[in-house]
Amino acid sequence: MTNLTIVTHNGSFHADDVFSIAALKCIFPSFKLVRTRSTELIAKADIVIDVGGIYESDLGRFDHHQRGGAGARENGVPYSSFGLIWKKYGVEICQGNQEVADAVDAGLVSVIDAIDCGHVDGIYEGISLSQTISMFNPSWQEEGDYDACFDQAVDFAGRILARFIASCSGGISAKEIVAKAIKSAQDPRVIVLDKYVPWKRTVHTLTTKALYIVYPSQTGQWRIQAVPVEPGSFEDKKPLPKEWAGLSDQALQEVTGINDAMFCHNGRFIAGSESFESTMKMATLALK
Repeated sequence: MTNLTIVTHNGSFHADDVFSIAALKCIFPSFKLVRTRSTELIAKADIVIDVGGIYESDLGRFDHHQRGGAGARENGVPYSSFGLIWKKYGVEICQGNQEVADAVDAGLVSVIDAIDCGHVDGIYEGISLSQTISMFNPSWQEEGDYDACFDQAVDFAGRILARFIASCSGGISAKEIVAKAIKSAQDPRVIVLDKYVPWKRTVHTLTTKALYIVYPSQTGQWRIQAVPVEPGSFEDKKPLPKEWAGLSDQALQEVTGINDAMFCHNGRFIAGSESFESTMKMATLALK
């Protein structure tokens, strides 16, 4: 569509309207952005984001502030404008891949929606992406240009969205590789990957026996990593031996008897050596 006009509200902005515009930039190569609360300009716009009091996706209206809101997901998380935009355009933004679009919604879009709508049960309480976006607004001590700051926030959000899509796509594409490695493992407790791919969610989905993952590092050496009790946890099913903790090079080589052992993290979740054979020896020792 050419000569497209998109309207969102002016003044202070939040993650939902910022990410909505960033998402639309993925599919509309150019458009005129107007930040206003003028009912006349809102009525003339092709797409209206986070203002106007109407949710009608077929009419290009994506507000959620009207009485009754704009609906919620099956898990109860209500939609903000970003979620409404993603609901309509997410699959297209993800090159037709519904699974990737769903993963982005679960990990990014719904979190921003939840915070924007005050539905924060289970949401991490530290600094959030939504708070980060809000900090692009001029502070009360600054005489900033809200529209210029909004543009900066959209550029930042666009990069975050692109990387989040790439991460979700990579994780989904890796499923087949990890599943094959699990199936072909000589010892179901040690899964060997020919190259590093995201593995945690697939491992937890397909096997309860895996304790360690062995894979090549980007620098050519090999790594052994303990499987956490669940994705996102810092607790491992079977940490690497405590006598290895924090050691490197000669000190670790003396303890393990492996002449090319390189390091073991103090947290005992990852270690490495120069060769595949030596890293498998580490796995054998760790299993004892």
